[in-house]
Amino acid sequence: MPDVLLPGIAATRVPTARLAQNVLHPEGTDPAGPGEAIVFVHGNVSSALFWQQTVLAVHGTGRHRVLAVDLRGYGDTDPQPVDARRGVGDWADDLGALLDALGPDRVHLVGWSMGAGVVLRHLLDAPDRVASVTLVAPVSPYGFGGTVGTEGRRLADDGAGSGGGAANPEFVAALAAGDTTDAAATSPRSILRAYYVAPGSLPLDPALEDVFVASMLSTRTGEDNYPGDAVPSDTWPGTAPGSRGVLNTMAPTVFDVSGIVDLPAKPPVLWIRGDADAIVSDTSVFDLAFLGQLGAVPGWPGAEVCPPQPMVTQTRAVLDRYAASGGAYREVVLPGVGHSPHVERPQEFVVALLEHLDVPATEPANLT
Repeated sequence: MPDVLLPGIAATRVPTARLAQNVLHPEGTDPAGPGEAIVFVHGNVSSALFWQQTVLAVHGTGRHRVLAVDLRGYGDTDPQPVDARRGVGDWADDLGALLDALGPDRVHLVGWSMGAGVVLRHLLDAPDRVASVTLVAPVSPYGFGGTVGTEGRRLADDGAGSGGGAANPEFVAALAAGDTTDAAATSPRSILRAYYVAPGSLPLDPALEDVFVASMLSTRTGEDNYPGDAVPSDTWPGTAPGSRGVLNTMAPTVFDVSGIVDLPAKPPVLWIRGDADAIVSDTSVFDLAFLGQLGAVPGWPGAEVCPPQPMVTQTRAVLDRYAASGGAYREVVLPGVGHSPHVERPQEFVVALLEHLDVPATEPANLT
């Protein structure tokens, strides 16, 4: 994929015990080998291409081996089906297989949005391997949609309001059609401009924007990939998660990574987010409950029955418990930044990441 790789970035497909995975890395460096590595994990409807600027900047310090992986169903990694009955377990196991194949002794894991959930799941599965964690605009520890309160209580036993049925069908169709235009509000380019970054936060370089759109369009669509299947529900909004595909992996019926608070050894955590994030927010415009409150989804039963998910509040509550039980985290909030701090404020993001690697948090801290 030479047309979407920035100068200085190379791509290597790595055979693993589970599937062949595409890894981006600096040109002239071997992605395999012992020692420590930083591994960047992208979010939903994207790929490792979103990490290229970060990979180059961190590599430029000469202090770290840096890699970015395409998850299954995205980029140039094999488009295998996603078994949502395991939550994000398929991706976490894929990550483990990749690390087994590449051979680092310890990893610093950096996960964006859905990728942060994959990172935390891998931390639960293989804590001895993880030297540090960075969560970038992370999905709530209790998934996306259908929960309330700091403890992530499910609003309905079947997870109504989350899963594959929550996707916008026009956006899914635009992905499947490979739409590169901005003619519709639901085209990938329009969604990138309106929600991946905060409107007005920065003028995207047109060539770089094309790379990001190509990254979004690498998403495989369908019931086994994005968005996944759905089942009807007697509970508003009438849809519950199915068992296949991307959005169902983050349903509260199968996704809960709050168990990190019980790990005996807790690596330091950096939580970095923008205060204008419209995707992962206590008022997320992708949360059906919040859209119902706005009147955009009819029949909303009211805040007492179906309040919006407090996504940021849930993350803070879990990380506070993590710190209270022996861990440590640092929260960095970037003003005027949306869902993609590494894209919108690349220099500030790299500075925060390098500080985290060099001087890990020892107690909770909030920095703006």
